[in-house]
Amino acid sequence: MPKNLLIVESPAKAKTINKYLGKDFHVLASYGHVRDLVPKEGAVDPDNGFAMKYEVIERNEKHVDAIAKAAKGAEHLFLATDPDREGEAISWHIAEILRERGLLKDRSLERVVFSEITPRAIKEAMAKPRSVSGDLVNAQQARRALDYLVGFNLSPVLWRKVQRGLSAGRVQSPALRMIVEREEEIEAFVPREYWTVEAALAHPSQPFSARLLKLAGKKFEQFDLTNARDAEAARERLLARAGGKLVVSEVVSKERKRRPSPPFITSTLQQEAARKLGFSTSRTMRVAQKLYEGVTIGDEGTVGLISYMRTDSTHLSQEAVAELRQAIVRDFGEHALPPTANEYKTKSKNAQEAHEAIRPTSALRAPKSVAAFLDPDGARLYELIWKRAIACQMIPATLNTVTVDLAAGPDDAFRASGTTVVDPGFLAVYEEGKDAKSADDDDEGRKLPAMRQGEAIPLSSILTDQHFTEPPPRFSEASLVKALEEYGIGRPSTYASIIQTLLNREYVLLDARRFRPTDVGRAVAKFLSGHFTQYVDYDFTAKLEDELDAVSRGEEDWVPLMARFWKPFKALVEDKSESVDRSEATGERVLGTDPKSGKPISVRLGRYGPMAQIGTKDDEEKPTFASLRPTQSIHTITLEDALQLFRLPRTLGKDGEEDVTVGVGRFGPFAKRGATYASLAKEDDPYTIELDRALFLIRQKEEIAANRIIKSFDGSKIQVLNGRFGPYLSDGEMNGKIPKDREPASITLAEAQEFMAATGKPVRKGWGRKGVAKKAPAKKATKAPTVTVAKQAPAKKAVKKAAKKAAKKTPAKKAAKKAAKKTPAKKAAPPRASA
Repeated sequence: MPKNLLIVESPAKAKTINKYLGKDFHVLASYGHVRDLVPKEGAVDPDNGFAMKYEVIERNEKHVDAIAKAAKGAEHLFLATDPDREGEAISWHIAEILRERGLLKDRSLERVVFSEITPRAIKEAMAKPRSVSGDLVNAQQARRALDYLVGFNLSPVLWRKVQRGLSAGRVQSPALRMIVEREEEIEAFVPREYWTVEAALAHPSQPFSARLLKLAGKKFEQFDLTNARDAEAARERLLARAGGKLVVSEVVSKERKRRPSPPFITSTLQQEAARKLGFSTSRTMRVAQKLYEGVTIGDEGTVGLISYMRTDSTHLSQEAVAELRQAIVRDFGEHALPPTANEYKTKSKNAQEAHEAIRPTSALRAPKSVAAFLDPDGARLYELIWKRAIACQMIPATLNTVTVDLAAGPDDAFRASGTTVVDPGFLAVYEEGKDAKSADDDDEGRKLPAMRQGEAIPLSSILTDQHFTEPPPRFSEASLVKALEEYGIGRPSTYASIIQTLLNREYVLLDARRFRPTDVGRAVAKFLSGHFTQYVDYDFTAKLEDELDAVSRGEEDWVPLMARFWKPFKALVEDKSESVDRSEATGERVLGTDPKSGKPISVRLGRYGPMAQIGTKDDEEKPTFASLRPTQSIHTITLEDALQLFRLPRTLGKDGEEDVTVGVGRFGPFAKRGATYASLAKEDDPYTIELDRALFLIRQKEEIAANRIIKSFDGSKIQVLNGRFGPYLSDGEMNGKIPKDREPASITLAEAQEFMAATGKPVRKGWGRKGVAKKAPAKKATKAPTVTVAKQAPAKKAVKKAAKKAAKKTPAKKAAKKAAKKTPAKKAAPPRASA
C-alpha cells in the first residue's frame, strides 16, 4: 500500500497525475465538493457567528469513504484540489472530515497547488507544499452562506407574492435584471429615420465610393436628413455643385500600430469561444476542463494540454513566454518576434488567485500535432487558446490608413478612407472577434487608388439611402459575460453557472442565440428591483464581491461582513412579506373590455404561468381564464390577441356519441374525448388542429395505455408496466427496476417485491400513476430554497435528497448507514488557517 495519498477533484485528473507520481503514491478523486450545508432552515446560524452545519453530499459518500479508507494506510496526505477558492474549500472539508474520523493523528497533511497538469508542474508543486489557506476558505464559506441566506429567505417571498416554486439568487438576480432591462429598452425603442449620402467615383485605375462629410458648410451629422424629400434636395444640390467631378482637397496617410490582445482569462475565453466557435459558456468550460485534466497524446501518454481555466490573470510565467517565443520563431520567423516579451497587467487584486493566463502547457505542441487525439470541440478550443497565446507574444500589426477628402464646390465635401496592412504581425495568427460591426470595419482591407491634392475625379453618381435606427441588441452569451465582468458581478468561475441557472429556471430563453426573458423572469426581476432594490443593484453586488475578495486576501473578517449584510436584509424581507400587494407582483395589466360581457380583460402571471382573465374576483360570476400561447407575453399582448385565447376549449366534432375537444391545461395543450386526455405534439396548434388529427392522438394514447400493463398481482398494488424506457415495476408510489436478464412477464410477486425493495424510488413528485397531476401537499415556505454556487450541488436538489433517502431506505438501514458512514452534521467554527 503506497504511503502517500494525494487527493484531487476529478477522476480524469487523478488518472493523469497517478502516472506522473508513480507507485509511491495513491491518487484519489473527491468528485468535486464532498460536503454542503444541510438542506434545511438553520444551516447557517446568524445568531451564533454564522456557524454552518454541513453534511456529506449523498452522491459523494462512497468517494469520501474511499478517501478515508486509503488515509488509514497512508503516512502522508496531500490535498491537490483546484487552485481557487472552491478548490481550497474542498481541501478544507476533506481535512475536517478526516479529522472528525480521527484519521489525521500521526499523519502529515499538506496542500499542493499547480495550474497545469504536466510532469514539471506536478514535481514543482510537490516540492512546495503549504497549509490550507484559511483566508480563501473563509471567502468561499462567506459566499456560500450569503447565497444560502438569500435563497432561504427571499425565495419564499417570491412564492407568496409572485408564483410558487420560484427562487432568487444573490448573483443571478442582478444578471437577470440586466437581461430584463435590455428587453424593456428594446420594447420602448422608437426607430428614427435617417438618410446617408454616398458618391460613386470613377477613378481611371479603380472605382471607389466616398461618404458625405460636409453639407452646406456644416459637418454632416446622422440626423441632418430625416426624410426622402430633404435627401433628394441634398442630392440635387451636390450634383449641381460638383459639376460631374469631385476635387481632391486633402490626402492624409497615417501609419499606426495595433497591439495584440492579452492571453485568455476565463471571461475572454468564454466570449471568444461564443463569438468564433458558437460555444455556450458551459460548453466552453466543459471542453476546457478536459483539455486541462489530460488527454492521451500518442507516445507522450496522458498530458494536460492547457493551464487552469478558471483565472482572471493575464500573467505568463517566464518558462511559458520562452516557449511561446521559440514557437513563434519556428512557425513565423525571427521577424515576427519582438525584441523583448510583451507584458500584460492583470486587473485582479487577488494575487493569490491570479495564477497564470489560460495558455497551452507547451507552445511547441501546435494544434495540428494534437488534433487527431482530440474530439472536434477539444481541437477547436485548443487551437483558439494556442493561437491567442502565440499572438500575444508577437509584434504589433502595422497598418496604413489613407484618408482622402474630396470637394464638391466650396461648401460641400465627401471623404473616403482605406486601411491596408503593411506588416500583419500578430494578425497573421489571430484577430479578436467583435460583437457588432462598425462603419470603420468597412475600411479595413480597402485600398484606395493613388491620388494627389487638386486632382479631379470623375463623379459617376450620388446615391441616397434610407435607414432606421435599431434598438440595442439582446445579450448574447459573449456580450452578457462581458457586461457581467464590466459591472463586477460574479467572478470568472461563476459566469457559466449564472447563465445556466437562469436557463434552468426558465427565467430566460435563448432565441437565435440571444437571451430573451420569460414572463416569469420579468416578474421576478421587476419584483426584486422594485422591493429589494439594493440587493439587485449592480454597484452593491460588485462591492460585495470586492469585499469577498478582501476576505480572500486576509484584509477583512468574514463574520462582520456577513453581519452587515444580514441585519438590513432580514428586516427588509420581513417588511415586504407583509406589505407587498400580490397583484402588483404578478405584473397585472388591464388590456380593455370584453365586447360580449362588458367585463375587463387583464393579463398577469398566474399559478401555472402567464394568463388572461375576463372579469374580476369581486364579480358575482367567477372570472374566466385562458393561458397565453408560448410565443406571447403579458407585457406585449394586445386586446385582440387576448380575446382569441378564449376560443378554447374548442369542440372539433364527435366520435360516436362523445364530443372531441381541445384545450390548454396546466401541462400544455391537449385533446379530449370522454375521460381520455392526449397531449398535443409540438407541431400541433390547439387553435387550428382538426378532428382527424385529434382522434389519431387520442387513439394512440389509448393504444399505449392498453399495452402498458404487462402483469398484475392479486392482492398487491405492484404491476409490471411498459414505460418510455422499457419495462419497470410500480405500485403507484414507488417505481422499481427490472434486472436485464429477467423476462418481465415471468416475474413472480415475491421477485417483484424483492426488486422494489432493492431499487424502488418515489414516483415523480406531483404525478399520479396514470400521469394525472395530483395536488402537492402544503409545504412550509422556508423549507425549499434554491441557491446555486459554482461547482456546488444546487440546494434545490439537496432539498429533494432527504425525502428521497427516507423513501428508499428502511429506518434501520438508514440509521446503520448513518452511524457507519456519514459525517455527522455539525456547527462549523470559522476555518482554521491550516489543516
